[in-house]
Amino acid sequence: MKAVVYRRAQGLIAEEIPALHLEDEMLLIRVVNTGFCGSDHSLIESGFLADGTILGHEASGTIAGWGNQVRGFTEGARVIIRPTFCGKCRDCRTGRPYLCQERRRTIGIGDLPGAFAEYIKVYPQMAIPIPEGVDSRNAALAETFAAALHGINTARNEGGSVLVMGGGPIGLAAVRLLKLLGFAPIVLSEPIPGKRDLGKRFGADHAIDPRSEDLGQKTREWTHGIGFETILECSGMAENVPAAFELISSGGSLCMISIVFGSITLSQPMLMNFKEFRFTG
Repeated sequence: MKAVVYRRAQGLIAEEIPALHLEDEMLLIRVVNTGFCGSDHSLIESGFLADGTILGHEASGTIAGWGNQVRGFTEGARVIIRPTFCGKCRDCRTGRPYLCQERRRTIGIGDLPGAFAEYIKVYPQMAIPIPEGVDSRNAALAETFAAALHGINTARNEGGSVLVMGGGPIGLAAVRLLKLLGFAPIVLSEPIPGKRDLGKRFGADHAIDPRSEDLGQKTREWTHGIGFETILECSGMAENVPAAFELISSGGSLCMISIVFGSITLSQPMLMNFKEFRFTG
């Protein structure tokens, strides 16, 4: 089958690879759509990826087959894929599979080949039916919106001022969800004009270029000197973290939705004490 494979010397390369061996307890999925996540890009740039890795964890597809122990599926049924599954550890059993540390089963960034390929194999519990009326392309964005919504929920604020740092897919998904949830004002910090325009269309009250505008001054203006009650870091840029320490309000909540692979330098770590804000991933 065809796949896009990571090679250390060349990067991402289209290759013909052997067909997947399907174990008795697994499903075979024909991939229809796959997203290119920011974490995929970060992993490629990090140098941590093993040669031969097949990335891709934001996927929609159709059921193409199943092993002898699998029941209850119909060939051709449309599904999206929950990227991570174990089902046995404490976190999985308490409804937090995204924290699985024991028997982690993850497509693209774990022990299962990813969806930059014609087919993937997954555990049945990883396949989620796509509702009627939702096309496969939009369905592939479910993981993106789920990550954004989980970040919002993890921040534990039900409204108020919010800064989204980074206007990639997850940042833009967060802007749209924040608008639907009634947060205001919503500010998007993003250097690329086209992404700022999308942010405004999705519901941002303000979209700022942090390279040419004074975000600190605008923060004081838009929050009446208080700072943002919620900050969602969605860019993966290490320098945004110390900046967020200065922009957040006392008692606020800072959530790292993005993954920063490099070192983070905090010039004023004491702000965590002075502001008593919540810092979480």
